[in-house]
Amino acid sequence: MAHTDSGDSRTTPVGTTKVALVTGATSGIGESAARMLLKKGFVVYGAARREDRLRELEQCGVRTLRMDVTDEESMRVGIDTIIRDENHIDVLVNCAGYGVVGAIEDIDLEDARRQFEVNVIGPMALVRLIAPYMRERGDGRIVNVSSIAGKVPAPLGGWYHGSKFALEGLSDCLRLELAPWGIDVSVVEPAPVTTEWAPIAHKALEKTSKGGAYESMAHKVADSFEFNHRPGLASRPASVARAIVKAATAKRPRTRYAVGPVAKSTMVSRKILPDRAMDWVIRKSYKL
Repeated sequence: MAHTDSGDSRTTPVGTTKVALVTGATSGIGESAARMLLKKGFVVYGAARREDRLRELEQCGVRTLRMDVTDEESMRVGIDTIIRDENHIDVLVNCAGYGVVGAIEDIDLEDARRQFEVNVIGPMALVRLIAPYMRERGDGRIVNVSSIAGKVPAPLGGWYHGSKFALEGLSDCLRLELAPWGIDVSVVEPAPVTTEWAPIAHKALEKTSKGGAYESMAHKVADSFEFNHRPGLASRPASVARAIVKAATAKRPRTRYAVGPVAKSTMVSRKILPDRAMDWVIRKSYKL
Protein backbone atom coordinates (compact mmCIF):
# COMPACT_ATOMS: atom_id res chain seq x y z
CA MET A 1 0.00 0.00 0.00
CA ALA A 2 1.21 3.48 -0.82
CA HIS A 3 -0.50 5.07 2.18
CA THR A 4 -1.99 4.14 5.49
CA ASP A 5 -5.52 5.44 5.17
CA SER A 6 -8.08 5.93 2.41
CA GLY A 7 -8.04 9.71 2.09
CA ASP A 8 -10.86 11.89 0.83
CA SER A 9 -11.02 14.23 -2.15
CA ARG A 10 -13.56 16.61 -0.60
CA THR A 11 -12.09 20.07 -0.24
CA THR A 12 -12.33 22.91 2.24
CA PRO A 13 -15.42 25.14 2.10
CA VAL A 14 -15.71 27.43 -0.91
CA GLY A 15 -15.17 31.09 -0.07
CA THR A 16 -12.80 30.45 2.80
CA THR A 17 -9.55 32.28 2.27
CA LYS A 18 -6.68 29.94 2.97
CA VAL A 19 -3.04 30.96 3.37
CA ALA A 20 -0.22 28.65 2.30
CA LEU A 21 3.53 28.92 2.71
CA VAL A 22 5.64 26.94 0.22
CA THR A 23 9.39 26.67 0.67
CA GLY A 24 11.73 25.92 -2.23
CA ALA A 25 9.20 27.73 -4.39
CA THR A 26 11.43 29.00 -7.19
CA SER A 27 11.90 25.78 -9.14
CA GLY A 28 10.66 22.26 -9.72
CA ILE A 29 8.10 20.83 -7.33
CA GLY A 30 7.90 23.90 -5.09
CA GLU A 31 7.21 26.27 -7.97
CA SER A 32 4.52 23.98 -9.41
CA ALA A 33 2.89 23.61 -5.98
CA ALA A 34 2.86 27.38 -5.39
CA ARG A 35 1.22 28.02 -8.76
CA MET A 36 -1.38 25.27 -8.29
CA LEU A 37 -2.34 26.38 -4.80
CA LEU A 38 -2.73 29.92 -6.15
CA LYS A 39 -5.14 28.64 -8.81
CA LYS A 40 -7.08 26.84 -6.07
CA GLY A 41 -7.75 30.18 -4.42
CA PHE A 42 -5.08 30.18 -1.73
CA VAL A 43 -3.11 33.23 -0.76
CA VAL A 44 0.31 31.76 -1.45
CA TYR A 45 3.64 32.84 -0.03
CA GLY A 46 6.57 31.37 -1.92
CA ALA A 47 9.84 31.27 -0.01
CA ALA A 48 13.36 30.70 -1.32
CA ARG A 49 16.92 31.97 -1.05
CA ARG A 50 17.28 33.27 -4.62
CA GLU A 51 15.71 36.70 -4.96
CA ASP A 52 16.06 36.79 -8.76
CA ARG A 53 13.89 33.68 -9.11
CA LEU A 54 11.37 35.04 -6.63
CA ARG A 55 10.58 37.93 -9.00
CA GLU A 56 9.27 35.45 -11.58
CA LEU A 57 6.80 34.08 -9.03
CA GLU A 58 5.58 37.56 -8.11
CA GLN A 59 4.47 38.12 -11.69
CA CYS A 60 1.89 35.32 -11.42
CA GLY A 61 0.48 36.57 -8.09
CA VAL A 62 2.47 34.58 -5.55
CA ARG A 63 3.63 36.68 -2.60
CA THR A 64 7.30 36.07 -2.03
CA LEU A 65 9.68 35.87 0.89
CA ARG A 66 13.43 35.56 0.89
CA MET A 67 13.98 32.71 3.31
CA ASP A 68 16.87 30.37 4.02
CA VAL A 69 15.80 27.23 5.89
CA THR A 70 19.25 27.05 7.50
CA ASP A 71 18.83 30.58 8.92
CA GLU A 72 16.35 30.66 11.79
CA GLU A 73 16.16 34.46 11.83
CA SER A 74 15.10 34.62 8.17
CA MET A 75 12.40 32.03 8.91
CA ARG A 76 11.18 33.94 11.93
CA VAL A 77 10.99 37.20 9.98
CA GLY A 78 9.11 35.44 7.17
CA ILE A 79 6.51 33.91 9.51
CA ASP A 80 6.06 37.22 11.33
CA THR A 81 5.42 38.91 7.97
CA ILE A 82 2.70 36.43 7.03
CA ILE A 83 1.00 36.63 10.42
CA ARG A 84 1.14 40.43 10.32
CA ASP A 85 -0.42 40.55 6.84
CA GLU A 86 -2.82 37.58 6.96
CA ASN A 87 -3.25 36.83 10.69
CA HIS A 88 -2.96 33.08 10.09
CA ILE A 89 -1.24 30.28 8.14
CA ASP A 90 -3.36 27.31 7.10
CA VAL A 91 -0.88 25.22 5.13
CA LEU A 92 2.87 24.74 5.34
CA VAL A 93 4.51 22.93 2.42
CA ASN A 94 8.09 21.99 3.24
CA CYS A 95 9.55 21.58 -0.23
CA ALA A 96 13.04 23.08 0.09
CA GLY A 97 15.74 20.45 -0.12
CA TYR A 98 18.72 19.13 -1.99
CA GLY A 99 20.79 15.98 -2.25
CA VAL A 100 24.37 15.21 -1.29
CA VAL A 101 25.48 12.10 -3.17
CA GLY A 102 28.53 9.93 -2.69
CA ALA A 103 29.73 7.16 -0.42
CA ILE A 104 29.13 7.80 3.27
CA GLU A 105 32.88 7.79 3.91
CA ASP A 106 33.63 10.09 0.94
CA ILE A 107 31.27 12.95 1.80
CA ASP A 108 32.78 15.76 3.83
CA LEU A 109 31.10 15.92 7.23
CA GLU A 110 30.32 19.61 6.78
CA ASP A 111 28.35 18.72 3.63
CA ALA A 112 26.63 15.91 5.52
CA ARG A 113 25.61 18.31 8.29
CA ARG A 114 24.25 20.79 5.77
CA GLN A 115 22.24 17.98 4.17
CA PHE A 116 20.44 17.41 7.44
CA GLU A 117 20.16 21.14 8.14
CA VAL A 118 18.30 21.72 4.86
CA ASN A 119 16.25 18.52 4.61
CA VAL A 120 15.46 17.88 8.29
CA ILE A 121 16.26 20.67 10.74
CA GLY A 122 14.95 23.47 8.49
CA PRO A 123 11.49 21.96 7.94
CA MET A 124 11.14 21.17 11.64
CA ALA A 125 12.26 24.69 12.57
CA LEU A 126 9.44 26.05 10.41
CA VAL A 127 6.98 23.67 12.06
CA ARG A 128 8.09 24.96 15.46
CA LEU A 129 7.38 28.54 14.36
CA ILE A 130 4.04 27.86 12.67
CA ALA A 131 2.44 25.15 14.82
CA PRO A 132 1.52 27.52 17.71
CA TYR A 133 -0.62 29.61 15.33
CA MET A 134 -2.28 26.48 13.92
CA ARG A 135 -2.95 25.16 17.42
CA GLU A 136 -4.53 28.46 18.40
CA ARG A 137 -6.97 28.14 15.48
CA GLY A 138 -7.52 24.40 15.94
CA ASP A 139 -6.78 23.70 12.30
CA GLY A 140 -3.89 23.37 9.85
CA ARG A 141 -2.03 21.27 7.33
CA ILE A 142 1.65 20.41 7.17
CA VAL A 143 2.86 18.76 3.98
CA ASN A 144 6.43 17.46 4.01
CA VAL A 145 7.93 16.56 0.64
CA SER A 146 9.99 13.44 1.12
CA SER A 147 10.83 10.80 -1.51
CA ILE A 148 10.92 7.06 -2.00
CA ALA A 149 14.45 7.68 -0.72
CA GLY A 150 12.77 7.96 2.68
CA LYS A 151 11.64 4.34 2.41
CA VAL A 152 14.23 2.54 0.31
CA PRO A 153 18.06 2.76 0.52
CA ALA A 154 20.41 3.18 -2.42
CA PRO A 155 24.17 2.93 -2.86
CA LEU A 156 26.06 6.23 -2.66
CA GLY A 157 23.01 8.05 -1.37
CA GLY A 158 23.36 7.47 2.35
CA TRP A 159 23.34 11.06 3.60
CA TYR A 160 20.43 12.06 1.34
CA HIS A 161 18.40 8.92 2.09
CA GLY A 162 19.18 9.27 5.77
CA SER A 163 17.75 12.80 5.77
CA LYS A 164 14.56 11.60 4.09
CA PHE A 165 14.19 8.65 6.48
CA ALA A 166 14.51 11.17 9.32
CA LEU A 167 11.91 13.48 7.76
CA GLU A 168 9.47 10.57 7.50
CA GLY A 169 9.92 9.59 11.13
CA LEU A 170 9.54 13.16 12.36
CA SER A 171 6.41 13.58 10.24
CA ASP A 172 4.85 10.50 11.85
CA CYS A 173 5.62 11.85 15.31
CA LEU A 174 4.22 15.27 14.39
CA ARG A 175 1.01 13.69 13.14
CA LEU A 176 0.47 12.08 16.53
CA GLU A 177 1.46 15.16 18.52
CA LEU A 178 -0.64 17.67 16.57
CA ALA A 179 -3.78 15.58 16.02
CA PRO A 180 -5.53 16.83 19.20
CA TRP A 181 -5.58 20.34 17.67
CA GLY A 182 -7.01 19.28 14.32
CA ILE A 183 -3.70 19.64 12.47
CA ASP A 184 -3.00 17.06 9.77
CA VAL A 185 0.50 16.04 8.66
CA SER A 186 1.06 14.39 5.29
CA VAL A 187 4.16 13.13 3.51
CA VAL A 188 4.54 13.23 -0.27
CA GLU A 189 6.83 10.53 -1.65
CA PRO A 190 7.75 10.91 -5.33
CA ALA A 191 9.99 8.62 -7.31
CA PRO A 192 12.56 10.30 -9.63
CA VAL A 193 11.31 13.67 -10.86
CA THR A 194 12.39 15.62 -13.95
CA THR A 195 14.03 18.55 -12.17
CA GLU A 196 17.51 20.11 -12.07
CA TRP A 197 18.52 17.62 -9.39
CA ALA A 198 19.58 14.63 -11.55
CA PRO A 199 22.30 16.27 -13.70
CA ILE A 200 23.67 18.17 -10.70
CA ALA A 201 23.79 14.99 -8.61
CA HIS A 202 25.40 13.08 -11.48
CA LYS A 203 28.30 15.53 -11.74
CA ALA A 204 28.71 15.75 -7.97
CA LEU A 205 28.78 11.98 -7.62
CA GLU A 206 31.52 11.46 -10.18
CA LYS A 207 33.57 14.32 -8.74
CA THR A 208 33.26 13.05 -5.15
CA SER A 209 34.18 9.47 -6.08
CA LYS A 210 36.97 10.13 -8.58
CA GLY A 211 40.13 8.19 -7.78
CA GLY A 212 38.64 6.48 -4.74
CA ALA A 213 37.38 3.04 -3.80
CA TYR A 214 33.87 3.82 -5.04
CA GLU A 215 34.73 5.25 -8.47
CA SER A 216 33.52 2.21 -10.43
CA MET A 217 30.32 2.05 -8.41
CA ALA A 218 29.78 5.77 -8.95
CA HIS A 219 29.81 5.38 -12.75
CA LYS A 220 27.09 2.72 -12.53
CA VAL A 221 24.98 4.73 -10.10
CA ALA A 222 25.36 7.87 -12.25
CA ASP A 223 24.22 5.92 -15.32
CA SER A 224 21.19 4.80 -13.32
CA PHE A 225 20.44 8.45 -12.45
CA GLU A 226 20.32 9.29 -16.14
CA PHE A 227 18.10 6.28 -16.90
CA ASN A 228 15.63 6.80 -14.06
CA HIS A 229 15.28 10.54 -14.63
CA ARG A 230 14.62 10.39 -18.35
CA PRO A 231 11.31 11.77 -19.68
CA GLY A 232 8.59 9.15 -19.71
CA LEU A 233 9.88 7.30 -16.67
CA ALA A 234 10.40 10.09 -14.15
CA SER A 235 7.42 12.04 -12.81
CA ARG A 236 6.93 15.65 -13.76
CA PRO A 237 6.94 18.32 -11.00
CA ALA A 238 3.27 19.02 -11.74
CA SER A 239 2.36 15.43 -10.79
CA VAL A 240 3.98 15.85 -7.39
CA ALA A 241 2.38 19.29 -6.99
CA ARG A 242 -1.07 17.76 -7.55
CA ALA A 243 -0.45 15.38 -4.66
CA ILE A 244 0.59 18.34 -2.50
CA VAL A 245 -2.62 20.17 -3.37
CA LYS A 246 -4.66 17.07 -2.45
CA ALA A 247 -2.90 16.89 0.91
CA ALA A 248 -3.61 20.59 1.45
CA THR A 249 -7.29 20.50 0.54
CA ALA A 250 -8.75 17.05 1.28
CA LYS A 251 -11.16 16.90 4.18
CA ARG A 252 -9.31 13.86 5.51
CA PRO A 253 -5.91 13.81 3.84
CA ARG A 254 -3.85 10.68 3.48
CA THR A 255 -0.85 10.31 5.70
CA ARG A 256 1.26 9.50 2.61
CA TYR A 257 1.02 10.18 -1.10
CA ALA A 258 3.29 8.04 -3.29
CA VAL A 259 3.64 9.74 -6.69
CA GLY A 260 4.17 7.79 -9.89
CA PRO A 261 4.06 4.07 -10.74
CA VAL A 262 7.73 3.59 -9.83
CA ALA A 263 7.14 5.00 -6.36
CA LYS A 264 4.05 2.87 -5.78
CA SER A 265 5.65 -0.38 -6.95
CA THR A 266 8.76 0.35 -4.90
CA MET A 267 6.69 0.92 -1.77
CA VAL A 268 4.92 -2.41 -2.28
CA SER A 269 8.26 -4.20 -2.72
CA ARG A 270 9.64 -2.58 0.42
CA LYS A 271 6.62 -3.75 2.39
CA ILE A 272 6.62 -7.40 1.30
CA LEU A 273 10.32 -8.21 0.79
CA PRO A 274 12.74 -8.96 3.64
CA ASP A 275 15.83 -6.76 3.85
CA ARG A 276 18.23 -9.18 2.16
CA ALA A 277 15.86 -9.71 -0.76
CA MET A 278 15.38 -5.96 -1.10
CA ASP A 279 19.15 -5.47 -1.07
CA TRP A 280 19.45 -7.96 -3.94
CA VAL A 281 16.78 -6.14 -5.97
CA ILE A 282 18.47 -2.78 -5.41
CA ARG A 283 21.93 -4.07 -6.30
CA LYS A 284 20.56 -5.65 -9.49
CA SER A 285 18.84 -2.43 -10.47
CA TYR A 286 22.18 -0.61 -10.25
CA LYS A 287 24.07 -3.50 -11.94
CA LEU A 288 26.27 -3.93 -8.86
